Amino acid sequence: MPKKRINLNKIKKVYFVGMGGIGLSALAKMMLQQNKLVVGADISSSATSKEIANLGAKVYSHHKGVNVTKDVDCLIYSSAVPINNPERQMARKFNLPCFSYTEFLGELSKEKFTIAISGTNGKSTVTSMLGLVLVKGKLDPTVIVGSQIFSWQSNFRQGNSNYFLVEACEYKANMLNLYPNIIVLTNIEADHLDFYKDINHIVRVFQTYINNLPKNGILILNSDDYYLSKLKIARQVITYGIKNKSDVMAKNIKTGNGWQEFDLCTDNQSNKIRIKVPGRFNIYNCLATIATALYFNIDKKIIIKTLTNFNGIWRRFERVGERDKAIIISDYAHHPTSIESTIASTKEFYPNKRIFVIFQPHHHNRTKKLFNEFKQSCLGADFLIIPEIYNVTGREQSKHKISSVDLVKAIKQVQPDKNVFYAKDLKIAKQLTLKNIKKNDIVLIMGAGDIDDLARDLVK
Repeated sequence: MPKKRINLNKIKKVYFVGMGGIGLSALAKMMLQQNKLVVGADISSSATSKEIANLGAKVYSHHKGVNVTKDVDCLIYSSAVPINNPERQMARKFNLPCFSYTEFLGELSKEKFTIAISGTNGKSTVTSMLGLVLVKGKLDPTVIVGSQIFSWQSNFRQGNSNYFLVEACEYKANMLNLYPNIIVLTNIEADHLDFYKDINHIVRVFQTYINNLPKNGILILNSDDYYLSKLKIARQVITYGIKNKSDVMAKNIKTGNGWQEFDLCTDNQSNKIRIKVPGRFNIYNCLATIATALYFNIDKKIIIKTLTNFNGIWRRFERVGERDKAIIISDYAHHPTSIESTIASTKEFYPNKRIFVIFQPHHHNRTKKLFNEFKQSCLGADFLIIPEIYNVTGREQSKHKISSVDLVKAIKQVQPDKNVFYAKDLKIAKQLTLKNIKKNDIVLIMGAGDIDDLARDLVK
């Protein structure tokens, strides 16, 4: 195989394996906007893969070696694609440069002033908030985010400046492939335990990550997070928080019906901010955005106005519509902390409403290793449906003998009178929902699998 270094300006044709993924689709859009030929495959036809095809890409619905031709300049693949994939095998036969998604991001980051948003939770929201603020602040960044930003109708924005804003995922330590100038850290929690040994392993990898910052690099972090406090910091640091003294702080937090308000405190100055997204976690997301934007000397009025107008992003507390006067909300939450805080925030945001939760566990390994945490996280729901665990291809489900039935039984043991039901698939989950929802319910549909399909189906 050739050395993994490539002149991006000389790329004329790119092949993508897993074209419909949220990350690869952003890179495909980037290549198309740069007038490159884009070809790829994805076995699941999705709105994203159809969008890429409509933009001019050739998208195959099957993975075959013959799809990859000798005139391809490089092949980019999703981390979910195994090494024995026929397209990857053909690329090796032709001696083509091959990159995982984050390896290619790393190549891009070498050429740009890169701002990487990392942490267990909040990455997509912070990347989206900050992207909007940087645009309003005339920095004109290129942005890649793991969601759809509503005002752009995309997960990608092509900028004309040297600034590159990217969501940097910790799965398989993928963020180590990047070369950021600024790292924003939201938090560290136990997750992806099919790769990491334990929380200490995760902290060590994040330590390596921040150690790789250049000497003039900037670290922006949540000063309230326990595991972030374990990191040894030898770079310039900007802190944000609510509890501990920080450079950027939120005080006097208030919550109303459909809004949150707080005092933004920086440099002995105070400004009031009202936002339309729920949860203490979203206040932290705002603070991370503000701390970064202030580093670039963006006018505070622009920052506040942009955050006030922020309506969320795809699958992050997204109000998708109504069914029989019940509000349907789709959310990507799939980690116990996110689930618990999202349910609690929904109760704050919609006081005196029944919170009807449909949660689809994601990944057997995660469900088994964080079982007690998942059990606890669901207790705040007033009515609960748990479909069978979403099967993630290639993540060794067979070793973990666990089912959503086990989770339902465990919750019943803690709260015997709770309305909690198991659904073997989304069809049964829909039937249970239609049978039990009431007028004015808040139907909160959560998970990282295909559970979003149910949310869209309910509001058709």
